[in-house]
Amino acid sequence: MSNKIITISREFGSGGKYIGILVAKKLGIPCYDKDIIEKIAEESGFVDDFIKRVSEYAPSKSIFAYSFVGRSASGESIEDRIFAIQKKVIRELADKGPCVIVGRSADYILRNYDTLDVFIYAPTEDKIKRTMNFKGLNEKEAKKLIKETDKKRSINYKYYTGRTWGERENYTVMLNSTDLGIEKTADFIAEIYRRETEK
Repeated sequence: MSNKIITISREFGSGGKYIGILVAKKLGIPCYDKDIIEKIAEESGFVDDFIKRVSEYAPSKSIFAYSFVGRSASGESIEDRIFAIQKKVIRELADKGPCVIVGRSADYILRNYDTLDVFIYAPTEDKIKRTMNFKGLNEKEAKKLIKETDKKRSINYKYYTGRTWGERENYTVMLNSTDLGIEKTADFIAEIYRRETEK
């Protein structure tokens, strides 16, 4: 098997994180998500909760928020420093061997690697139901959380990559997790991966 990496980008509430975990289990390779946060925390000295909030999300729902963050004399912000460490950590994990990496602009960070870049999405009503079930929220709260989370993800992605989050040109395949279901979506990704690595 070649040193091929699967990156999973996902809309909030689409089940993308769980799909990534399932794919890794089906293929017998590691899935990195929390591990990345822990490694960034070790190298940066910041606590996990702060890393989780800063490493994938913009400070607010506007890209101009980055103009107002604190910066050192060299012009580097804490967000910049964390993204630099995140790049280092993700590349180190990818260099270890085949794996699944969830989120954190991995599709961009590993753009020069042999990757299968997947974007998982789902209809709004299904994302709301899933978020209500997993987060214990009412419909209004779930809808707000989904909208704000994806907005901050997309801004963070745009700021650090120059790309548009969710744009089809950035991914190998885009899948509607509702159409196939969580399990079959994972099966489909695993099958594509097997075929690609057998070439």
